[in-house]
Amino acid sequence: MKKAVYKTNINCGGCIATVTPFMEKAKSVEEWSVDTNSKNKLLTVSGNNLNKTEVENLVRSAGFEIKEKKGLFSF
Repeated sequence: MKKAVYKTNINCGGCIATVTPFMEKAKSVEEWSVDTNSKNKLLTVSGNNLNKTEVENLVRSAGFEIKEKKGLFSF
């Protein structure tokens, strides 16, 4: 399974509620979570056919910033 971690500005439960419908549209994402306690508000996504571009576009469409944490994308 592929996994990617992103720095975001998704910082509270309300933000998670806003981004949830967008993440549910992601065909390549099987699991996702946001660590709002982290300084970098880390979004972790995983899926067998994970498409990083799809994830980044959906999060931006929801109105949030997203930047991949280099070295944390794995297969």
